[in-house]
Amino acid sequence: MKTILYAFVFCLLLPAFADASELPNLHGRVVVAVTGNDYKPLNFVDPGTGKGIGWEYDAVNEICRRLNCKVDWRVSSWETMIAAVRNGQFDVGMDGITINEERSKQVDFSRPYMISQQFMLVRAEESRFSSPEEFRTDDTLLIGAQAGTTNFYVAVYNVLDGNENNPRIKLFETFGASAQALMAGDVDMVLMDASTSEGYIKHFKGRLKNVGGPLGTEKFGFIFTPGSDLVAPFDAAIDTMEVDGTLNKLTRKWFYELNK
Repeated sequence: MKTILYAFVFCLLLPAFADASELPNLHGRVVVAVTGNDYKPLNFVDPGTGKGIGWEYDAVNEICRRLNCKVDWRVSSWETMIAAVRNGQFDVGMDGITINEERSKQVDFSRPYMISQQFMLVRAEESRFSSPEEFRTDDTLLIGAQAGTTNFYVAVYNVLDGNENNPRIKLFETFGASAQALMAGDVDMVLMDASTSEGYIKHFKGRLKNVGGPLGTEKFGFIFTPGSDLVAPFDAAIDTMEVDGTLNKLTRKWFYELNK
């Protein structure tokens, strides 16, 4: 990824566990993990095999390797995921989920495993705007977003007027659908984190670009059923993966090497 677009960094927290040999042992426990398979390159379906892959898959598989647990992977829609984890249907959930106060009242979060920023993704020929202020003043311009996501709230509060029912926001079920709508001309801008935007720009060469600077910063975390005894072990494993460079290796794999 090029530095102008790459606003994706890992949290630099002081780790409690610097040595993987000191981690808790879960003695082969089965951990039911859920994702949406809709947030490339964090989690998505490999078109060649039909299996779920991505940064979060690799990270959780590695966490369970270190903690001596087994992952039972499941798939759920974004709309039901937080409630399902809260109610104990799944042990841990992930879908590039931003840590915020409202969600923290419903589920427990791990320590942040990455920080990302939101950028304006537009068609390559776009010249009508290059800032949120310019976008806001043109009532003909439309934003594509997923309801309830960070992208949606950044669109509402950082680009438009704070009205969640603003008709200039067109809702889609997945990030991919919003990007397709952008390329088809159905909307004029989609907000995505820098890494995901870069993936789409590389995949659809010459059709998309980012304009302007970052509009919002978000911290991603895994979610757990309230009171879960898995939070501390997962946090400890993430600590060791930061210290020994595993998190950076996953970033190179999914955000650099596979997007060349």
